[in-house]
Amino acid sequence: MSSNRHILTAVAWPYANGPRHIGHVSGFGVPSDVFSRYQRMSGNHVLMVSGTDEHGTPVQVLADQEGVTPRELADRYNRIIAEDLVALGLSYDLFTRTTTGNHYAVAQQLFTTLYENGYVFTRTTQGAVSPSNGRTLPDRYIEGICPICGYDGARGDQCDNCGNQLDPIDLISPRSRINGETPEFVDTEHFMLDLPAFADVLTGWLKGKEGEWRPNVLKFSLNLVEDLQPRAVTRDLNWGVPIPLEGWSDNDNKRLYVWFDAVIGYLSSSIEWAKRVGEPDAWRRWWQDDDARSYYFMGKDNIVFHSVIWPAILLGASGDGDRGGDAGPLGALNVPTEVVSSEFLTMEGRKFSSSRRVVIYVRDFLERYSADALRYFIMAAGPETQDTDFTWAEFVRRNNDELVAAWGNLVNRSISMAAKNLGEIPAAGELNEEDRRVLAASRAAFGTVGARLERSQFKAGLQEAMRTVAEANKYISDQAPWALKKTDPERMATVLHVALQLVSDANTLLTPYLPESANKVYAMLGGTGTWTGMPRIESGHDTIGGSEEPVDYPVITGDYADNEARWESVPIVPGTPLDRPQPLFTKLDPSVVDEELARLEGVTE
Repeated sequence: MSSNRHILTAVAWPYANGPRHIGHVSGFGVPSDVFSRYQRMSGNHVLMVSGTDEHGTPVQVLADQEGVTPRELADRYNRIIAEDLVALGLSYDLFTRTTTGNHYAVAQQLFTTLYENGYVFTRTTQGAVSPSNGRTLPDRYIEGICPICGYDGARGDQCDNCGNQLDPIDLISPRSRINGETPEFVDTEHFMLDLPAFADVLTGWLKGKEGEWRPNVLKFSLNLVEDLQPRAVTRDLNWGVPIPLEGWSDNDNKRLYVWFDAVIGYLSSSIEWAKRVGEPDAWRRWWQDDDARSYYFMGKDNIVFHSVIWPAILLGASGDGDRGGDAGPLGALNVPTEVVSSEFLTMEGRKFSSSRRVVIYVRDFLERYSADALRYFIMAAGPETQDTDFTWAEFVRRNNDELVAAWGNLVNRSISMAAKNLGEIPAAGELNEEDRRVLAASRAAFGTVGARLERSQFKAGLQEAMRTVAEANKYISDQAPWALKKTDPERMATVLHVALQLVSDANTLLTPYLPESANKVYAMLGGTGTWTGMPRIESGHDTIGGSEEPVDYPVITGDYADNEARWESVPIVPGTPLDRPQPLFTKLDPSVVDEELARLEGVTE
């Protein structure tokens, strides 16, 4: 891919009904950040956006249980989640929320355009309500037996076993996940998105992605478009974006469906970012330029929304479905370039479950271990293309054998020897064949690793980067500069120069994966300025949840464009002073495994 291209990194919106656990961030968080950091280092203009998804009945139900308003609950978890994602080093240009006045306006604009183009229509459907309190039950809060494959545990909107879309009334023996009661079904009028009107254009678009998308994502998506049905875009509840049509906007019990407004967040957050930087139309470079690219990151349970429903909304709002139509005030909008979906992460053989407390929250993890140690495990052993199990034993092994003994040791031994013996980066004397070979291999790794990152093959890219680390360690052991101090100090200086160049190159290759430690290594090598930017929390200012007065709320942003990090081998500068380095990573005692397993058993009994 050429540099100077506009790259939208659209990251799945974490739901604001609790803190996020490491299974969540292995799907949407760390992969999207590795991709974004690489693209920035390659010279592309990245816009990485997301926020907390705050509407819908699950927030309302939890708020009722806690005796607070949905707004108060969303406020609390928006801040907690933002703080955790910053601690993990995720380089959002803007991480916001779906309750802003800006988001309401954009979601209502797209709904209105779809309605005017004939892709949204009303239909009386059967809605599930709770017999005990008369409240609407959301689709995902109803479980039962799938009428298609017989799986007991299908949700009212989708069967995770066979992947088919469902309606709650289709389920056999439906039951409420809130209290176990059998729901009643009553007539209710809703707006429907006419998905069948996009079947042809979606099929052609998806078939054009063969060889570009992960095969599991493409196959699943093509299966979905074979049997598209109209899907409700409104719901019976009072916590959400109001329906912007006469006769509906003042109805306190009808709102846009949370899944519909959440995917629009990618666009609304881009628009909010543009306003923040003082260029209100800047978002258009990522959403309307022909050569712009957009990559959407999420777990596999979110594929349908990103590979079928969101593209249908964008096509309909651009007037590109079977009924034609006009692009709305926002103009024609680009559909995704790629939907990058990860599989699921389990823990010690069990499915993550906050309700059953089979969980490791990001915050708790980072209180005890480094962010880069978690990032490394997720990218080296995470669920990129198949479900993967997190075990404490494997986490400790990879931390100690790969981060500490391989990469950390290479940094420490190289800089320590040069600092102790010379006090600076030495100049190289005449290079021999082995010197030239290992330096050439190090430079070539930028093309190899970069090609993997370009295709979101993060695990393979990390393996290639760590191979250069192993090569560098072998080079130092073979050349034994410590033995040359008295016999051939000039050769020792040359070996240490080569070793430090290999450290610098490997640090660049690992920067997208390990940004916090990359900044430390850059400083150890005498670098000045910021190597790779880290995120921070600032304030947004808007109305929230339909309130009348604007308020401040936390957003994630950062300065990532003016960094020193570039995706290339940069020659180190002889004469740069060096100090004795501090250890880069912490070796973990094997007792950590038993401690963590005991902690887990303690909360799951």
